[in-house]
Amino acid sequence: MGKDKKKGGVSRRKILKSAAVGGVGAAVIGAGLAATKTPKADAASISGELAKVMKERGLSPDDVLSAAKTYVPEGVHDPYVCLSSGGQSGHLFLYGVPSMRLIKTIAVFAPETWQGWGYDKESQEIMKGGSVEGRVVHTGDTHHPGFSETNGDYDGEYAFINDKSQGRVAVIDTRDWQTKQIVKNPVLKSTHGGTSVTENTEYVFTACQYAAPYDNKYHDPMNQKVYDTIYRGGHTYWKFDRKKGRIDMENSFTIELPPYMQDINDCGKRMSHEWGFSNSFNTERYVGGIERGNPPFEAGCSANDTDFIHMTNWKKAEEVVKKGNYKLINGHKVIPMKVAIENGLVYLIPVMKSPHGITVSPDGRYILASGKLDTHVSVYDFKKIMHLIENKIYDGRDPYGIPILSMRKTLHGMVQTGLGPLHNQFDVADSHIAYNSLFVDSAVVKYDYIKLKVLDRIPIHYNVGHLAAVHGDTVNPRGNYLISLNKLAIDRFVEIGPLHPQNHELIDISNPLSKNMRMLYAMPFPLGEPHYAQIIDSKIVEKRAWKVYPLGTDPATMARSPYRTLPGREKVVRKGNHVEVWMTAIRSHFNPEHIYCKVGDKVTIHITNLERAEDETHDFGVYYFNVTTSLEPGKTATVEFVADKEGIYPYYCQEFCSALHLEMFGYIAVLPKDAKFPEGAFFNNEE
Repeated sequence: MGKDKKKGGVSRRKILKSAAVGGVGAAVIGAGLAATKTPKADAASISGELAKVMKERGLSPDDVLSAAKTYVPEGVHDPYVCLSSGGQSGHLFLYGVPSMRLIKTIAVFAPETWQGWGYDKESQEIMKGGSVEGRVVHTGDTHHPGFSETNGDYDGEYAFINDKSQGRVAVIDTRDWQTKQIVKNPVLKSTHGGTSVTENTEYVFTACQYAAPYDNKYHDPMNQKVYDTIYRGGHTYWKFDRKKGRIDMENSFTIELPPYMQDINDCGKRMSHEWGFSNSFNTERYVGGIERGNPPFEAGCSANDTDFIHMTNWKKAEEVVKKGNYKLINGHKVIPMKVAIENGLVYLIPVMKSPHGITVSPDGRYILASGKLDTHVSVYDFKKIMHLIENKIYDGRDPYGIPILSMRKTLHGMVQTGLGPLHNQFDVADSHIAYNSLFVDSAVVKYDYIKLKVLDRIPIHYNVGHLAAVHGDTVNPRGNYLISLNKLAIDRFVEIGPLHPQNHELIDISNPLSKNMRMLYAMPFPLGEPHYAQIIDSKIVEKRAWKVYPLGTDPATMARSPYRTLPGREKVVRKGNHVEVWMTAIRSHFNPEHIYCKVGDKVTIHITNLERAEDETHDFGVYYFNVTTSLEPGKTATVEFVADKEGIYPYYCQEFCSALHLEMFGYIAVLPKDAKFPEGAFFNNEE
């Protein structure tokens, strides 16, 4: 096992030795004693109770040890936080590591009622920002989150997530872990690869998934000539304005690429920091047609023995854009392929067929790629790549004129890991250890990517996709834990019908020199299909998080809302057919408690939560009108609707906030158009 690594005063070696000699109960309690100095009599009593529980539940010493390694006592914070995509839910999720306790749903591309996301005016405006060809789309497929970075390591200030289904990217501010911006790619229909960031978050990098015409018009997808000449992929570099905390659309750009389905991507580091890398499939440019008797896409898209890694230089591309050498398509700057080739912005490297994962090593020298239909991880050497580029040594060019570098001359080597290799993550930087997920074998392999040697293998339940290690995408990975994001969970959890949860499995990798990875915990994940995750030191995000909002904050801007309402300044104003309300909420009442309007009136309610106590959240819910919002301490939010039906509509606080929570309610009274308002219905008596 290598050297003992002490935690809580007792080494893992000592625990295992004690388990073998005196029983696991004594071992685990011994570990607790070292940390808490529990009296021996109490230890003996607890040890006996533990032995009884083990016998009753059929627990092995390994089971108890794994439980001890993941247990985080109440009130104690996890050392790490995992930011996981939420797949078809359209959201992101935060959970603690190693406890695997779910902490937060981060609403992004789809409505979420608890937080009022997509129901209050502020969040509706953010969702409108990601409109797809003029339509607000309320679905999403979140795939690859990324934290902002400084000097190549997570700084935890912002998080980004792509929507594969609509080609969108969202920005999340970690001061309150809420979405602040959604942007739609003007030329790409879908982006699987993303959202990796450059070393200092100059850009957020996304890559095209399914090639399509840039012009949003009809072009026959089964016409080969049309497909070859009109359909396109691309690498998009979204300029990020750190000061504003927003993507700068004006200074973002896309490098036009062939219709090769660019798929997963990663940004370079250190020596390779100016480059972005993505793999691809369907270099065959197969157009399908199963309905006409042609082989299906899955066959035609995997006919070649190799596909391509695409590498593009964002630093040089930035200069090309500054010189105005681009086309404006749908209001977006696109560097044509010809221009990209002439300026040395794009190169191709053959990779084993149907690759899915591509990951750059912590020092930026090695690029790891896995072919789904191969059994190897291919390790490319960036120094060899640059030697060929600098000396213009090419193996030829693709049909579009892009230089192709030699696979043999760029490889450091290949390591045979198993069937269906997908994604890679890194252990501590100087160990040269990586982990590879094997989809077909349902396993994770630990290997040395310099010596090209497999070190360990552990079974997974089942069909693992992505892996996430602590700071595993940075120049300074931390080791300790690895999470396997699995696609299937057959027989793992309580049977609940045909739709099973996903399964996130926590693996102990705390000793890089040990040959034995240890499975610690299986967490059912019943929300969408999480694809990828990143794990960050919780101290980094806790240091940034706000406990309450400054009074009257609009979370969309993180600045004072123009509708901030202080105590005593509440009012209801009617102008024409618009009723506008400035409301406050505090334990245990809304002010005002009665809102009068007439059928056909537009009603706008601005609500400020006056609470200054941490976690004293209120919530506004109302009958019939399909609006709701969460009101965290200090927040100002707006709901808006048309009072289209006569009647009485109760509203109330949906968050249990005090002993008199049930008494925190009011009425919206919608009068007939010709009715007369009661006296005092409006603060300024306007009608």
